[in-house]
This record gives sequence, C-alpha cells and structure tokens, in this order.
Amino acid sequence: MNQTRRRAADEARDLRARAEEKTPSSDAAVPDRTEADSVHLQHELQVHHIELELQNVELQRSRDQLEAALERYTDLYDFAPVGYFTFDRSGSIFSANLTGADLLNVPRARLVGRRFDGFLSAESRPEFASFLARTLDGSSRESCELTLLPAGGRPRDVRIEATASPAGTECRAAVLDITEQRAAEAALRKMNDGLEAAVRERTVELAAARAALERNVRSGSGPR
Repeated sequence: MNQTRRRAADEARDLRARAEEKTPSSDAAVPDRTEADSVHLQHELQVHHIELELQNVELQRSRDQLEAALERYTDLYDFAPVGYFTFDRSGSIFSANLTGADLLNVPRARLVGRRFDGFLSAESRPEFASFLARTLDGSSRESCELTLLPAGGRPRDVRIEATASPAGTECRAAVLDITEQRAAEAALRKMNDGLEAAVRERTVELAAARAALERNVRSGSGPR
C-alpha cells in the first residue's frame, strides 16, 4: 500500500511538471489576437488533460485501496472459525463461507440454492423452521441448537445465531460447531453421575455399619 501511494505521488509530481513545462511564458511574443487565443486555448486543453490524468491517478490509488480492503475482508470471512450463511425465507442457502461449506462437507459452489434443512436431522427441521420464522419476522438476534448431518459425515451438534437483513427478505447466520463442547459436557455429567452414585452407595454402607454398631452396643456384645 505504501509503494502504491509513493508511486501515485511520483506520477502526480511528474504530471504537474509536464503541465508547467507546457505553460507559455508570460513574455513570449504573440503575433496577433487570433494566434494568442489559439495558444491560450491550447494551453487550457493541456491543463485540462493533465488534470484528468491526475484524477485517473487518484482513482487508481483508491481502487487499489478498495481491492486490498476487499481481499482482507474476504480472507476474514472465508477462514473464520465459524460457518457463515445467508438464508432466504425458504431456508435456501444464498451464500456461504469456506468454513460453512466444510461443515456441510459440500463444495461451496454446489451449496447455493440448496435448502439448509436438507442437512439437518428429522428432529431438528421443525426447530430450524421456527427459528428462521422468528429471525425474519423480528428485529433481534435469534439462536437455536440443532443436529447437523453433513454429507457423508457424522452428525454434528451446532449452534446457530442469526439476524434478519434490513429488508427482512433474508437472514445472515453464524453456525458454530459445538460437538466437542457437548461431548465434554456429557462426559462431565457422566462423571458427576458416577460420583453421585458412589457417594450414595458409600452413604448406604456407612449407614448400615453405623446401625450394626448401634445394635451391638445395645446388646452389650460390643468390643470391651
């Protein structure tokens, strides 16, 4: 970007220098009025041409800056750690980033126009339809959790957050894979359930031992 700016500045200086070189001298002899008008007109055209060239240089610099910004935005969009989708009211996919295509295990070029619920479990499809209607008919961010069925892959747990476009004709959604998070939560619940079962079992054993000790004490057969 700095090289582009320096190049544009150098070109602008060169153009201005050319314009100054072509400017007629104030003490140059002018044979008659007609020739003077012709020289003046020629000079004005030259100046106008130089101004147009300067504008072209500035436009080129602005275009280079926009292209660089677009390239950065595209990289951020495509390689974000979450899938980004745009859905229309029917739930058809209007656009997706590379991460979203990877989630569905389908090339991005083959996703446009396909319905997103075709990649969901039967149980999740009604929930997605309700989520889509809430999002498009409201003005706040909506979210839900669904079971994704990627093409040729294992089921995945995902969380979707979306907002409607200003016109309300489509919604922009972020899809986050929470499969590992849900697996970790399930493992933690299983461990907690196991600990609680062990505590209950140990509590029963301790209660039985205490009851036996109390019976021995009452019967006088306890240890002397």
